[in-house]
Amino acid sequence: MSKILVGIKRVIDYNVRVRVKPDGSGIVTDGVKMIINPFDEIALEEALRLKERGQATEIIVVSIGPAEVQQQLRTALAMGADRAILVEAGSGVEPLSAAQVFLKIIERESPDLVLMGKQAIDDDNGQTGQMLAALWGRPQATFASKLEISGSIARVTREVDAGLETIEVDLPAVVTVDLRLNEPRYVKLPEIMKAKKKPLDQVSLASLGVAASNRFKAVSFAAPPARQRGVAVKTAAELIAALKQRGVL
Repeated sequence: MSKILVGIKRVIDYNVRVRVKPDGSGIVTDGVKMIINPFDEIALEEALRLKERGQATEIIVVSIGPAEVQQQLRTALAMGADRAILVEAGSGVEPLSAAQVFLKIIERESPDLVLMGKQAIDDDNGQTGQMLAALWGRPQATFASKLEISGSIARVTREVDAGLETIEVDLPAVVTVDLRLNEPRYVKLPEIMKAKKKPLDQVSLASLGVAASNRFKAVSFAAPPARQRGVAVKTAAELIAALKQRGVL
């Protein structure tokens, strides 16, 4: 296996409290800490481990978004990726458009394996990997909790409702990863400095021949309602009366 392509997305840090804009038009992002989507970081860590075992020679990270995404791509390079590609686009690229972009990059790079997080923590769609596999015409294995490569075969253990399922797919293939696959490494300062010299290419959607058309429109955003204060009751009769008053019974 020569190349592994890893898709990453820039998202709000999961430790940050998300705030809605006063006019309800979106989420406040100014001055907010942004990170690599955690599931994508796990995908990158798995690619790095495959390379360290001698099962890959090059790791390419790809992201779609504004110029600010370079920060997350540099972090990926500091983790150990060899080079990065930023596809310049506005925010809010939908899964189908993202899959079309990744397909164009695949046609240029010819990777043997594409790794992605199973979903992004901002929109929770969980669709890009599946759409990419369909457009590419190659096998897919989703929600991977274990990945083993043997020649031109990927053996993937998946987390499903009934427990664990193990499948084998021919390479090239798309694999989306789950939380328990691994724990991403900590990036040290020397690696951050080295990452500044690694290649980071920027391409436009137009040069790839992809139009990022939006099929869905968010009408408004609103914070979840505040939780109501609990009520203490002394007897079962009081509990039933309280539930009836709230319209639960």
